[in-house]
Amino acid sequence: MPSSADDILTHLKTVGPATTAALAARLGISRQATRQQVERLAEAGLVEGRNERAGVGRPRASWTLTTAGHARFPETHAQLTVELLAAVREEFGLEGLNRLIARRESDSARGYQAAMVGADDLEARVRRLAGLRAAEGYMAEWSSTQDGAFLLVENHCPICAAASACQGFCRSELQLFRDLLAPAKVERIDHILQGARRCAYLVTPP
Repeated sequence: MPSSADDILTHLKTVGPATTAALAARLGISRQATRQQVERLAEAGLVEGRNERAGVGRPRASWTLTTAGHARFPETHAQLTVELLAAVREEFGLEGLNRLIARRESDSARGYQAAMVGADDLEARVRRLAGLRAAEGYMAEWSSTQDGAFLLVENHCPICAAASACQGFCRSELQLFRDLLAPAKVERIDHILQGARRCAYLVTPP
């Protein structure tokens, strides 16, 4: 697939729905060339157009990823992981599964804490955490808000199938972030498993 088509898919994954004009500006190519690309992606079932009304005038077509489009950003060994979780639950029960998740959380916490050495303030820790998560395939990024808080965004979940099968992973992730960024307050404000495009966390200084 041409790189510009890959760029379109990545933009829709990380930023969300966009018009042809917005995509053209992002790619630095003409609207006509952009439209040709998105139409090919639509024919392939990777994107779909939705009409959105913005003020007076005709509705504008906004492009968004389909389920197949999201699947272009793969999960890590999804089917094997789901099967292993089911086997653990069947063999050791829910308590055993929870112990497994707690063990994973503990191991992750040690690695993340070591990586935080030298990050002496909240902004530095959020930046470091976003980098760690990006390296693990979460397409993570961070930004500051006007009121002094921070937004940590994960545009992709490489363990989404596992998290869907066992939401203990999501609870564990949230607790991990709270421990790493304490005493700041960490709230999950968007959640992929609840239909959002991304997972997002609001980090508020104490």
